[in-house]
Amino acid sequence: MKILVILPRFPYPLEKGDKLRAYHQVRVLSQQNDVYLFVISHEAVSASQRKEMEQYCKDICIVRLSKFEAAVRAGASLLVGQSLQVGYWYTSRALRAYKTFEAKVSPDVVYAQMVRTLRYAATARCPKVLDYQDALSMNADRRAQKSTGPMRWLMEYERDKLVQIEMHALQRMDALTIISAPDRNSILSQSRRQGVKGEIQLLENGVDLDFFAPQEIQKQHDIVFCGNMQYAPNVDAAQYLVQDIMPRVWAQNPNVKVVLAGATPTAKVQRLAEDKRVVVTGSVPDIRPYYAQSRLFVAPMRIGSGLQNKLLEAMSMGVPCVTTTLANDALGARHGQQLLIGDNATELADNILHLLDDAELCQRLVSDASRFVSDRYSWQAAGQRLENILKHVGQNYNK
Repeated sequence: MKILVILPRFPYPLEKGDKLRAYHQVRVLSQQNDVYLFVISHEAVSASQRKEMEQYCKDICIVRLSKFEAAVRAGASLLVGQSLQVGYWYTSRALRAYKTFEAKVSPDVVYAQMVRTLRYAATARCPKVLDYQDALSMNADRRAQKSTGPMRWLMEYERDKLVQIEMHALQRMDALTIISAPDRNSILSQSRRQGVKGEIQLLENGVDLDFFAPQEIQKQHDIVFCGNMQYAPNVDAAQYLVQDIMPRVWAQNPNVKVVLAGATPTAKVQRLAEDKRVVVTGSVPDIRPYYAQSRLFVAPMRIGSGLQNKLLEAMSMGVPCVTTTLANDALGARHGQQLLIGDNATELADNILHLLDDAELCQRLVSDASRFVSDRYSWQAAGQRLENILKHVGQNYNK
């Protein structure tokens, strides 16, 4: 097949969850198909980054939108009652470039990532599949519940507009995929309320088991939390960890050290390092040493949606994990078998203290988690499932 993939970010380097998913999907699809890549990018793409994807793609078209231009588009979307996110990634110039590229490629099927790209994919003259990835409306709703004042109003507005475009995708696409069952259920619940019919297929993420393999490195930190530290759910989790959970841990063990590893930390995250027991790394060339150097991985997620790739990576590397029900709902692990779950600061702190004091429990969790990840989460298997979906859509188009 000739597959035209539409992305809202260039998929390399792999510092964001959506880029990680896109990268491995393109990599696996390229094994048996010709893949063409159309990308909207707000960042400059270096020659080395482009070269990384050229080994998997027959051709690549990148439309660069400045962040200023994108912000203006988002503001204009607000004025006309449309989604800010969709406006942030859309311009008529990019649409013209997409149509030209599609005509040049003449693909058998189009595969687009996230509703941010829907306005491009919807114009395709061939079968088209959209990967919701996450229920962005549910993410916005959770952020609204944690916000106050104008930000709460803005998140409620964006939630409602994202619901509209998620329903539009159900009506316009020939097939739809999503990472997790909770996110799928959220969108389908909205569709039933609004009388919109459609199906969404689960297409889970994976983890590179060879890359994220256990490493024998001396432990330097007790706890690690990682991710893009500009992403609101990660910022919230980092603050929650240091400001609410750790004081309960430190009350019993004042020497516990925390590292917050990830790109573009906001000022709020950077201020957490005012406590000398907390390290904020900023961007790192390789996240694996931070997993390996830490005794525990803690992901105290309270907002957000989708599957936390960071949990898969930590489990694959043999690091005992503590998280919340919200994060685990998409993962599907079992409390006390593959990880520990807590849903308030006291429960999370108790879990941390328990693991820091119980090497036997840590080893049991690590062993079960390793089997769980290897049995259930494989990029190769997920990519092949995606290929089957795309083939099926192409075979049944206009039948």
